[in-house]
Amino acid sequence: MKHIFAAIVGAALALPLVGLVGDSGRVVAAELGDDGLHKAPWMRETFKDLREDLEEANSEGKRLALFFEQRGCVYCTKMHETVFPHPDVASYITENFFVVQLNLYGDVEVTDFDGETLSEKDMARKWGVLFTPTILFLPQEVGDVPAPQAAVATMPGAFGVGTTLDMFTWVNEERYAIDNGEDFQRYHARRIQERDNGSTD
Repeated sequence: MKHIFAAIVGAALALPLVGLVGDSGRVVAAELGDDGLHKAPWMRETFKDLREDLEEANSEGKRLALFFEQRGCVYCTKMHETVFPHPDVASYITENFFVVQLNLYGDVEVTDFDGETLSEKDMARKWGVLFTPTILFLPQEVGDVPAPQAAVATMPGAFGVGTTLDMFTWVNEERYAIDNGEDFQRYHARRIQERDNGSTD
């Protein structure tokens, strides 16, 4: 069963775009690559053969996550300036995830788990990725199927620090695989309550 954030995308897209403020009081811009996409230190440069990326992620004891972004995406900017640099989020992703960035309109070749090789933009069409950012979370074992079919969760849109951290934690702890366990919405609601009560775990 796929777990998708569709129910809260509308609220996420309404989030204000607030940047990190530096010592001078100016907003600190996220680093941009030559392709116009934001670059985080925990992103991996790979040949974008997803089978090889999954094998490498597993060898490091990490989860594979695919980030679709695009040049000029204001919601990607929001995430890279206010969410991903947050110490709790950055450290959790660094320690637990193997992140491969994909360009919604890019021409770099990507090899899917089913063996098909397409440009990033054509792979986005094949997978039905319509907007950015979109994050696909993969399990440790994937058969000969397209990535979205194998994904254990998909996170479309920009979210706050708490929601983002909860999603990465929910995936990393494999809560989606627990029989009669918490789906993400219930898990996230419980974590919000715990944070409101001062819980730090």
